[in-house]
Amino acid sequence: MGAKPDMALKISSRNAGLIGLDITATSVKLLELKPTKKGFKVMSYTVEPLPANAVNEKNLQDVEAVGEAIRRAVKRSGSRTKACAIAVPSAMVITKVIQMPDDLKDHEMDAQIQLEADQYIPYALEEVNLDFCVMGPSEEAKGMVDVLLAASRSENVEDRTAAAEIGGLDVKIVDVEPYTTEAAFQLIKHQLPDEGADQTVAILDVGASMTSLCVLRDQKLIYTREQPFGGKQLTEEIMRRYGLSYEDAGRVKRVGGLPDTYDSEVLTPFRDLMVQQANRFLQFFFSADKNDYVDQIVLAGGCTGIPGVDELIEQRIGTPTVIADPFSTMSVATDIPPHKLKGDGPAMMIACGLAMRGAEK
Repeated sequence: MGAKPDMALKISSRNAGLIGLDITATSVKLLELKPTKKGFKVMSYTVEPLPANAVNEKNLQDVEAVGEAIRRAVKRSGSRTKACAIAVPSAMVITKVIQMPDDLKDHEMDAQIQLEADQYIPYALEEVNLDFCVMGPSEEAKGMVDVLLAASRSENVEDRTAAAEIGGLDVKIVDVEPYTTEAAFQLIKHQLPDEGADQTVAILDVGASMTSLCVLRDQKLIYTREQPFGGKQLTEEIMRRYGLSYEDAGRVKRVGGLPDTYDSEVLTPFRDLMVQQANRFLQFFFSADKNDYVDQIVLAGGCTGIPGVDELIEQRIGTPTVIADPFSTMSVATDIPPHKLKGDGPAMMIACGLAMRGAEK
């Protein structure tokens, strides 16, 4: 498959040696992994900030600016790999599980899906990128397999592909964000009792402007939802209360230097808001599922850096809560600062899931 804008979503491909490229509202994250006997080794990684408003709630408003940030990130990472995997957010993708005869060859299944896709996709087929992945034997019908269909409006894929190409990268795989999180769960399952076996696990990723919930049951994705909420609201409150620019507010939020009243006046209310949002997301899941509980909450995203937020969520919601640490069992190239990698780890789940596509053993 070439890296042309008309490529399909490739939710089932494998590709050796590629960079996981995660484009968020505030940064681009590059990660390259290499398989080892004991797991993975981090070969290169970097996080490059984006100009304000280059991305708005996952929509690329300034493709050129995003592309230039990718170019800077590639240069800083030192990687010579040009192939990359990117992901589109779940809100931009329609997914549906259908049943197909289990004796169809891939090309026969592809032809039949192309013929029948207009039954499942509410857009003209020439306007979408479409792909499918065979999930396994169907429980609903004998002699059938469950097939996951994924379709996204072409511009969602084209914008990200164009930005990557401006940055000097060649897009080989386009994935869907919740499925990259499902893949990355393999890197954090050791943090959970019995490695998450026979459990319902809620992965709550609180980013800069969006929060997503992925619920896995027996390590398989069963529910996903995302809504606007994130650390940007904390930055804006720091701006408002202390009369700072957005850039300065973001800097002091990370490195400190705010008045003694910051914790009680600003940070504590935001922590409370995070707990409310976590509870709200879980209630949406409970209303959609026959079970009204989760066994474990895993926090991911940049907002996990707020001290004590995991303990507060566990205390208020009553569910064991841990912070994702996807790099804890990996070896690391000598030129990468381990403490910085660990600090960025909770926000790198999507980048990890993408990079794993190029590091299959």
